[in-house]
Amino acid sequence: MVVHKTCSAVTRVLGLLAALCIPVTVLSAQSYPVGAEDKASAANACVILLHGITKDSSSMRSIERALRERGYHTVNLDYPSRSNPIEVLATEAIPRGLAACEEANTGDLHFVAHSMGGLLVRYYYDRRDASDVTSVVMLGTPNQGSRLGNFLSCIPWIKDVNGPAGKQMGIDPRSIPNRMGPVRFPLGVIAGTRTFNPLFAAIISGNDDGRVGLPSTYVEGTCARVTYPLTHDNLTDDQRVIDQVVAFLNTGNFRGDGVEAFPCANPVETE
Repeated sequence: MVVHKTCSAVTRVLGLLAALCIPVTVLSAQSYPVGAEDKASAANACVILLHGITKDSSSMRSIERALRERGYHTVNLDYPSRSNPIEVLATEAIPRGLAACEEANTGDLHFVAHSMGGLLVRYYYDRRDASDVTSVVMLGTPNQGSRLGNFLSCIPWIKDVNGPAGKQMGIDPRSIPNRMGPVRFPLGVIAGTRTFNPLFAAIISGNDDGRVGLPSTYVEGTCARVTYPLTHDNLTDDQRVIDQVVAFLNTGNFRGDGVEAFPCANPVETE
């Protein structure tokens, strides 16, 4: 029913909004210095990085570079995001990352995932033991699905562009995000609240990053969430986001003001 209602609105909003163009302003960012405690926390730890749909590992390189500078061993995975459903992508990509960490003889295990990459982590551990996962940071992951997914599935010349996985991230009860349970690992969420696409903003409604609504980034078991006025794609390159990723991997929490705290499924133990 949700899909049908969304589809009925497509023709009304497409012609009205699709041609609008709004300029983009780049914000400056404050950076936290690399401290000795950062490198101490990173010692012998492995971070698996997962890009989002339509992207590749190059989209995660800014985060990867920062993690390596702090002493983390990184595994920046490529996977064919538009070739297979989420179930297949998760069970093929995650074991490759785990094997690479094991081969490097690392200790603590972390994940940093953008957008759909976070759903791969959730799916893989939804029915598996997650006790070995030290922490996970998700950037703009549609943990409750995205209205945009339903909207795009209604447009004949667009619905297949993102492949099978793109059709699984809607807000209907049968979507992958809504078929999974609460997370059972320490999770920090970073979300964007800026969009420059009025068409997508009209479909998503409320605060969003141009792809995913802010409320949808939460999943039961989340420990903390922090937001920035960034678009979906800018989440992986902004220095503030990168600093918060490092902070959560090091301490199990984000830094500064404006951090939302939630009942945590499995909080990170810190000394």
